[in-house]
Amino acid sequence: MRISTLMSYSGGFKEAVAEIKALEKAGLDVVWVPEAYSFDAPTAMGYLAAETERVIIASGILPIYTRTPSLLAMTAAGLDYLSDGRAMLGLGASGPQVIEGFHGVPYNAPVARTREVIEICRKVWKREKVQHLGKHYQIPLPQNEGTGLGKPLKLINHPVKDDIPIAIASLGPTSVAATAELADAWLPAFYTPEAARAVWGESLDQGNAKRDGGRAPLDIFAGGSVAIGDGMEELRERARPGAALYIGGMGARSKNFYNDIFSKSGYVDEAKIIQDLYLAGDKKAAEEAIPADYLAKSSLIGPESFVKERLYALRESGVTSLNVNFAGQSAEERVAQCEKLRNLVDSM
Repeated sequence: MRISTLMSYSGGFKEAVAEIKALEKAGLDVVWVPEAYSFDAPTAMGYLAAETERVIIASGILPIYTRTPSLLAMTAAGLDYLSDGRAMLGLGASGPQVIEGFHGVPYNAPVARTREVIEICRKVWKREKVQHLGKHYQIPLPQNEGTGLGKPLKLINHPVKDDIPIAIASLGPTSVAATAELADAWLPAFYTPEAARAVWGESLDQGNAKRDGGRAPLDIFAGGSVAIGDGMEELRERARPGAALYIGGMGARSKNFYNDIFSKSGYVDEAKIIQDLYLAGDKKAAEEAIPADYLAKSSLIGPESFVKERLYALRESGVTSLNVNFAGQSAEERVAQCEKLRNLVDSM
């Protein structure tokens, strides 16, 4: 299993890069660089390319609506070149609050758009003349639109790889099926091994049935927070605010994919209670309503024996790479946790 983590530079960007370098030496394999509506991800990814040696640098994630498909492909190819082939293009639809509220772009047809974006990116990386007549993207622009002077072009440079890995952060049944069909890696949310089959099994089966036999199996990233050692269980409590936010308040009552996943994971009553409390403004009560059972199953926090048991459960459920965040008050503590996890994974 590879080990990945999300880069956080809330404490300072240069400090975050220094920590990633230390984590790389401790066994980290992949770093996800976020964007949301903060600073752009590619700038930070280019800096990381210069400062690291081995770690895969992945966007985590670039929203498909904020750049043209060709620019997404160019960005990934440029990073792949700077990093000597260490790029991964992480894509996602984000949500209407960000896409329409911050970017001023209509949020529509996320699955169909993602499918077209992937097709166009792979054409660009193979240095084909890009011609695409899709429902959502037409390249070149038809002559009855614009100036009529557009013509098919191909990427000038020769990329390091002509098939850069694409990771998709998807939640809903249709988007997960498309991910299993088309992508190289998948970033699920609220993943627990015990519920994975019930929540996503049918969608993954549908997508894998259509998957190109020439592509490697889908790389599934999941894991949770990491704190390995005796007496660490209380650190699971730190996940309550974030879980309550997503389960209770991320989206409208009738359209919250996180709430749906939590419900399908065996917490039907709890999902409704948490959402009711959160939307009523009682965030503290919503946090307290998160089941302790879920906090344990969705983390790698506890004695070494417990964490190893969870690692086996993740692997048996289909997880092929870990996506984690390391607990610790300092960079040194977090790096030490990475070393412990690396040793456990290598011993399996």
